[in-house]
Amino acid sequence: MTAIFSRTSAAAFVVSAAAAVFASLPAQAQGEVNVYSYREPQLIDPMFKAFTQKTGVKVNVVYASAGLNERLAAEGVNSPADLLFTVDAGRLSEAKDAGVTQAVDDAVIKGNVPAPYRDAQDHWFAITMRGRIVYASKERVKEDAITYEDLADPKWKGRICVRSGQHVYNTSLIATMIANKGADFTEKWLKGLKDNLAQKPAGGDREQARDIASGKCDIALGNTYYMALMQTNEKNPEQKQWAAAIKPLFPNAQDRGTHVNIAGMAMAKHAPNKANALKLMQFMSSDEAQKIYATANNEYPVNPKVEPSDIVKSWGPLKPDPLPLENIAKYRKQASELVDKVNFDAGPNS
Repeated sequence: MTAIFSRTSAAAFVVSAAAAVFASLPAQAQGEVNVYSYREPQLIDPMFKAFTQKTGVKVNVVYASAGLNERLAAEGVNSPADLLFTVDAGRLSEAKDAGVTQAVDDAVIKGNVPAPYRDAQDHWFAITMRGRIVYASKERVKEDAITYEDLADPKWKGRICVRSGQHVYNTSLIATMIANKGADFTEKWLKGLKDNLAQKPAGGDREQARDIASGKCDIALGNTYYMALMQTNEKNPEQKQWAAAIKPLFPNAQDRGTHVNIAGMAMAKHAPNKANALKLMQFMSSDEAQKIYATANNEYPVNPKVEPSDIVKSWGPLKPDPLPLENIAKYRKQASELVDKVNFDAGPNS
């Protein structure tokens, strides 16, 4: 059984209320594990149900859109949380740096998850990954290969759409550009990309696909899994048309590889149910859980023994940039500062 509590804003995330939620469970019961999650319940519940069926351990989940690191720090030794589950390697590294996680040196996890997708000090590991790719118009873009560096080429002037440069998906990419190419190059690249924008940055990744389909732009940056969300969207079938209008291009496939980010997990520093938390971590790295999660969310499993879903495989192979994911956190602040410095979100001609 999985107990999932209502979606809560960061502002309403009060420590005493959180403690009361888990106190009623109770938190230290032998057969339970408590998870703080940035991922929405519908994305993670299938795995947790499978874990409970396999082990008998009940999974209790509290979801938040922000503020979990601060919450863990405020709760301190009284925190009921056993595990932190989130997207973005930067968030995981920030949790480690904030002192709210602990190292888990486990042979099972290390056997399932390759080193590039684990923290060097064993504080967190990835469960799945997604690529930050280029959506390209099937009609108007002849190229079948591209690099991130190409996005600053004047030939794309007035042809690129993108969401806010300050969004975590983009600051993560910019951080890896700094790590790979240096800050001076990245600043010039950002200026060139800004000059090539067709419009002021706005919307999410799917809105960029919409604007390609309508002819407002020819290429855009987007995450891989949004392709699948559009391709299979029965509730909003117009999104199928957006997806049908674009082709996915994997940047830098011929050299360093495509930027990837992750969904991952860390053990809370004061986990009261440490043994059960480790069981869940091991399960999440297993073939079974990786297949469930990767199929449900159309993300790439990090366990090399597990294949991506058929939809994901239909896009072609992903060659991930091998840059250690800790660099996302290391250069995130500098990336954000560069976005502001070049006035990226003001759009072209500003």
